[in-house]
Amino acid sequence: MMLEGETSFPSSIHRAKGLRSLSIDNSGDPRLGAALPDVMKQLTCIRSLNLSWCSIEEIPKEVGKLIHLRHLNLEGCEELVSLPETMCGLCNLQSLDVRGCESLNELPGAIGKLIKLRHLCIYDSGVAFMPKGIERLTCLRTLDCFIVCGGGGENESKAANLRELKDLNHIGGRLEIRNLQGGGIEDAAEAQLKNKKRLLCLILKFDSDSDDDILIEVLQPPSDLIGLFIYNYRGIGLPNWMMALTRLQELALGGCRNLEVLPPLGRLPNLERLGLYNLGVRRLDAGFLGIEEVENANINEGEIARVTAFPKLKKLDIWGVEEWDGIEMRVGEEDATTTSIFIIMPQLQQLSINDCPLLRALPDYVLAAPLQMLHLSNCPNLRKRYGKEEKGKDWHKISHIPEVII
Repeated sequence: MMLEGETSFPSSIHRAKGLRSLSIDNSGDPRLGAALPDVMKQLTCIRSLNLSWCSIEEIPKEVGKLIHLRHLNLEGCEELVSLPETMCGLCNLQSLDVRGCESLNELPGAIGKLIKLRHLCIYDSGVAFMPKGIERLTCLRTLDCFIVCGGGGENESKAANLRELKDLNHIGGRLEIRNLQGGGIEDAAEAQLKNKKRLLCLILKFDSDSDDDILIEVLQPPSDLIGLFIYNYRGIGLPNWMMALTRLQELALGGCRNLEVLPPLGRLPNLERLGLYNLGVRRLDAGFLGIEEVENANINEGEIARVTAFPKLKKLDIWGVEEWDGIEMRVGEEDATTTSIFIIMPQLQQLSINDCPLLRALPDYVLAAPLQMLHLSNCPNLRKRYGKEEKGKDWHKISHIPEVII
């Protein structure tokens, strides 16, 4: 229903004592807040209340009277600054959505009482920490974001730490962990993320310069993970468990300035999308492809070593790389009878390269891929070499690509 310039709901609504579902669109009218307390006192049978994108600064304490409420949607209530503690008496509440509530700084302190809660969505809200007691929410299926409280802050005494995730083994889908800090290694280990078998996507955002190498190792996710995103990690190497994620379909690494070497990502058999954004790594070589060890391996005489790197990769984004090695197709030495055949990125369709002013050329295996889109931005050397308007000497090598943006 819509409120149009009214400070109360129509009397017909108040008489609907058995109403189970109420969705309100007040089109930004700030008077909704004054009308809510009365309707919450009257309509105590409501199971679902949708106040998404409403102009309200607070939820009235009368919400605690909605003892049958199962679903509360507050998504996009940008002016909402607080939730009443009376909400924590809603023993039947199954879903709470405060995504996009950017003025909301914290959740109710007794949220641990909502033991039937299955879905807690706080992404893009202003929530700065997770309240203590969240470990009691063992029915949770969805927890889209967990914010670690920074040490020494005013919220520290009220904040949960990562070990409170230990028994939340039903959470699945997407989980983002923010503000990861080296001092929380023991708490992170107790979280036991690898036991969250329903988890499909994990986003790790660091906010520390110390002990990141150890911290990331204990944040091992379940082996069936299909999406992994790591930002602002300050370690020099990626975790050992990464290459065991054989079902991984999407991987993004961003702002990892101290990262010196990439693991052999080309060996991830199901990887379809890869993003490398402003890393410490400046050179992409055979080790990145995962064929370096094959080159150095002892191959029996007469055998053919066939290696496919990035067999399913379709989309590749690269920022801030200086060198990208090409790999020649070799047939061994003149006096040898062994042959090594490398098939690299055979399904690559989209390639985007940004802020690589020192990069001088693309490797032949990329130019041989079935590219449908090539995007080059702030790459003056590549522009000079491949640009049509610049009459680049290698324009003919990319002219067959349907969409080229330089």
